[in-house]
Amino acid sequence: MTSTDAAPAATTGPTSPVLLDVRKVRKTYESAGRSVEAVRDLTFGIRTGELACIVGPSGAGKTTLLKCVAGLLTPSDGEVRLSGRPVHEPPKDMAVVFQEYGRSLFPWMTVAQNVALPLKQKKVPRQERDRLVTQALESVGLKDAPAAYPWQLSGGMQQRVAIARAVAYQPAVLLMDEPFAAVDAQTRAELEDLTLSLWRDLDMTVLFVTHDIDEAVYLGRRVLVLSASPTVVMEDIAVDLPDEREQLATRALPRFAELRAHVYEQIQRAKVFHTAAAAPGDPA
Repeated sequence: MTSTDAAPAATTGPTSPVLLDVRKVRKTYESAGRSVEAVRDLTFGIRTGELACIVGPSGAGKTTLLKCVAGLLTPSDGEVRLSGRPVHEPPKDMAVVFQEYGRSLFPWMTVAQNVALPLKQKKVPRQERDRLVTQALESVGLKDAPAAYPWQLSGGMQQRVAIARAVAYQPAVLLMDEPFAAVDAQTRAELEDLTLSLWRDLDMTVLFVTHDIDEAVYLGRRVLVLSASPTVVMEDIAVDLPDEREQLATRALPRFAELRAHVYEQIQRAKVFHTAAAAPGDPA
């Protein structure tokens, strides 16, 4: 694993404790007498209060990785630790926002009921639950929509509901799996800025998976580039852009263009990483 010469973001220094620790995770799928190695060797740590993005070519195992981190899949080897504890099932102090927001919201429940559902399962008292729901909806700009139903909202607003549900849960770490891939460009920009404001204002730790290079550089304080399957971490890039990000001004910075170009080059390299690593005559 290597990095560019960029300095870590000021919000999380090297002395911050590692909250999410991924250690030599490997995942192999067995099916019909075949063994497919999806993830070969993934090792990285996410520090408390950090916002890190993961990118890679299509089929790089990003979703498999996220499912292992979330305790939805059991690694074939290696382990994931959250706050020093092994993850063997979905941790109580972790929340996930998925790409397909329509499937994660219950259409027969109001916005407030959808946001409150994990809190009810967590047995949070009613008064505190109502407070957290109200606070979460205000934080995502939906304070006037608690009585609406998801089907009455736009796609971007539905994803805000999904984010509010995760925020209300007050997780130690928030996982986001290509959460804005299904919305239009304008809504995507708004949701990116919402993510940054929530991360900053609520002091969250975020692991954000995306296939969009610009999004990774704009949001992340670090960008982890994955190789093609079987997946390894090819490069761990520190993003040394100003802490305060703004869609037009930040993307116009020469350094943004440099980082974007570097990540793009690495993803192109990632597609042939294993082939290039195998010397002539050696097994691939």
